[in-house]
Amino acid sequence: MLIYLDSVILIYALDHVGSFQTRADNRLRAIAAAGDQIAVSDLTRLECRIKPIRLGDLRKLQVFDSFFGRADVLVMPLPSSVFDRATFIRANHGFKTADALHLAAAIEGGCQLFLTNDFRLGRFPGLTVEVLT
Repeated sequence: MLIYLDSVILIYALDHVGSFQTRADNRLRAIAAAGDQIAVSDLTRLECRIKPIRLGDLRKLQVFDSFFGRADVLVMPLPSSVFDRATFIRANHGFKTADALHLAAAIEGGCQLFLTNDFRLGRFPGLTVEVLT
């Protein structure tokens, strides 16, 4: 199964401590154990890298960059078709631009599941959305 990760899942797994970090890390381990593949986009990469760059935290930036450079992480392209689909998602469902782009990238990339912790995205009907609680 191809599973698209919302940025917040990676931020929790790689840059937090506590219960959200534990849940995100456990879910990522379960994905790997099941032999499923992780998908992200350059938008995911952008959102994850902002805080380490803003804070000048080169160690944390390297943690994220190492994750995105892994051979088992598929980076979905963001061609015009993704933006076109995101436009319809945003217009018809009222999601923010970044959320609509993430959903569109997952759909256009052939993902079967979208993993997030955002309950609002759980109501999206065009893709199976798992809300990590």
